[in-house]
Amino acid sequence: MPTLDRITQRADVMGGKACIRGLRVTVGMVVGQIATGRSVADLLADYPYLEHEDIFQALAYAA
Repeated sequence: MPTLDRITQRADVMGGKACIRGLRVTVGMVVGQIATGRSVADLLADYPYLEHEDIFQALAYAA
């Protein structure tokens, strides 16, 4: 199982939903964007504070 050290859950951030590195970007949002056909490059362009590994860990967490 891969290490998911970029996925955080805190009650005071986004109501405790799984987020990327404590940011207000949820795993569900990332997965939803990929599911609608957006590419990793699209997400990185739209959210410049995200990194490749953030997206891959979000997908691994959801799986």
